[in-house]
Amino acid sequence: MASTSDIRNGLCINHNHDVYSVIEFLHVKPGKGPAFVRTKLKSLTTGKVLDQTIPAGHKIDVVRVERRKFQYLYNDDTGYHFMDNETFEQAMISEKLIDRPGFLKEGSTVEILFHAEKETPLTLDMPQYVEMEITYTEPGVKGDTATNATKPATIETGAEVRVPLFINEGDKIKIDTATGNYMERVK
Repeated sequence: MASTSDIRNGLCINHNHDVYSVIEFLHVKPGKGPAFVRTKLKSLTTGKVLDQTIPAGHKIDVVRVERRKFQYLYNDDTGYHFMDNETFEQAMISEKLIDRPGFLKEGSTVEILFHAEKETPLTLDMPQYVEMEITYTEPGVKGDTATNATKPATIETGAEVRVPLFINEGDKIKIDTATGNYMERVK
């Protein structure tokens, strides 16, 4: 058991029969009344974010988690299959634990957060940026560049992203996995 003074960003705790990760926290000491900690907690099972106020000194139940590097192998109707880079054991992850599965490319390395006692996967963290090749996009029309115009493009995994008009088929682009936005063209 830990107390509210141990709260930090990324800490995983048991709360209301679920595992939550601390996104934000703020220790508040008002001029009148007892101190408290204002937190934003994200459920690792549902993804729901809730605001929680915890009295100072309150005991919290910390969950021990482990981050492990895995290599993405393939997906089928049962889920997404990954291989541990150290033990070469395979793990299957359901699609609901992956934020943007369209940006997973075979052979890419990801981090999976595991509940240490139960050995169950909690979340999957993708790299911040991925490089993908454009497999299909309409050609840009010269003269359509009065504003920052974009067009839809299909990448090698089948996902669709918005790209500037000067991007053509066969170009490699860098994509931000958190937002799904085009970042730049890669040489």
